[in-house]
Amino acid sequence: MNLRRLIVIGIPFTWLLLFFLVPFVIVIKISLSDPAIAIPPYSPTLELSGGLAGLKAFFSQLDFENFTFLTLDPLYYTAYLSSLKIATISTLLTLGVAFPMAYGMARAPEEWRATLMMLVILPFWTSFLIRVYSWMGILGKEGFLNMILLWLGIIDEPLTILNTNTAVYIGIVYTYLPFMILPIYSTLEKLDLSLIEAAEDLGCTRTSAFWLVTVPLSVPGVVAGCFLVFIPALGEFVIPSLLGGSDTLMIGKVLWEEFFSNRDWPVASAVAVILLAILIIPIILFQRNQQKQLEGDQ
Repeated sequence: MNLRRLIVIGIPFTWLLLFFLVPFVIVIKISLSDPAIAIPPYSPTLELSGGLAGLKAFFSQLDFENFTFLTLDPLYYTAYLSSLKIATISTLLTLGVAFPMAYGMARAPEEWRATLMMLVILPFWTSFLIRVYSWMGILGKEGFLNMILLWLGIIDEPLTILNTNTAVYIGIVYTYLPFMILPIYSTLEKLDLSLIEAAEDLGCTRTSAFWLVTVPLSVPGVVAGCFLVFIPALGEFVIPSLLGGSDTLMIGKVLWEEFFSNRDWPVASAVAVILLAILIIPIILFQRNQQKQLEGDQ
């Protein structure tokens, strides 16, 4: 029995060790190196043939200059703050759209719920990149949205939406909407309707019963959905690159530029390490929320 338990626990931990911890250690090592015109484009490189003396010499050459550089150049901390702002606003907008949809799904007749769930998941059947590219055609000056608004007479000239932060918000909300809907729907579906009936019997209106009973009991799903949207949105690269303009500054774009345009792997690795350090906080909070939710269900 202990062997089975060890195997069940060991497999995911081995997976994390090989595909997360080891690459992360490599990234940390590169972040402490110096840029070089070579392959790989950083130095020093670890040569095990030098033995213990070579290992000591290798570690003696490592420094924290790249992390110091990030604090001196305003581009990087501005990108971090901008990413936090965009991710936070996008998460709140996604919550505002997802909660009514999840509530409507949970209150729909039971025979319709599976169909509604399929409609929510349906976008995942199409490539993420194709879906983002489609928004370029919708939000452009000659795109579908401006054509409809001009035809209806709502606007006199095309709106400039593409290559703005507004387009980035639209893209993030659309892309991560299912990640917000599903946990909220899962929580609302389990809600005991007799609690709402009891609140109404005690004098609450439907609106007050919703705010006093439904909303507080949906908090675990809301928290889970917010984390599932905020964490990937913070490091998003594709959406701001395709839908955002030159004024859209996110750390994912900066990271890509450092790696592939500037080929400054040490600085890019330092940017990635700090980004992961920022993400660790919501990840830990999310895990604690999930643990409390599981303990509450038991």
